[in-house]
Amino acid sequence: QVQLVESGGGLVQAGGSLRLSCAASGLYFSRYAMGWFRQAPAKEREFVAAIGWGGATTIVADSVKGRFTISRDNVQNTVYLQMNSLKPEDTAVYYCAADYKYQSSTVSSRTGDYDYWGQGTQVTVSS
Repeated sequence: QVQLVESGGGLVQAGGSLRLSCAASGLYFSRYAMGWFRQAPAKEREFVAAIGWGGATTIVADSVKGRFTISRDNVQNTVYLQMNSLKPEDTAVYYCAADYKYQSSTVSSRTGDYDYWGQGTQVTVSS
């Protein structure tokens, strides 16, 4: 059974930082690209960042470029999202997701390409 469990969310003031973690189990982690998405109230889920199976390829949404960094540890089966200079508009539920990409270094920003999803962790940024 595949499980993706996010942690690290919380309440932070604008300008602050948070580090999200997503622990994966039940899948061959190093064969999956991993992504972070977020969904604010009354808005559609949107792409935040993704990383290839080996960690060499990353893409980041323009809205968070220069502030958020995605990384992964294939020994710990964990993907991270370091979020700096947080803004109130970053407030959302953050989800991690896994996209099977064996022998492919490509990464996707499309929600439909991802096979498994976590339950999400709330991030609230106060002004």
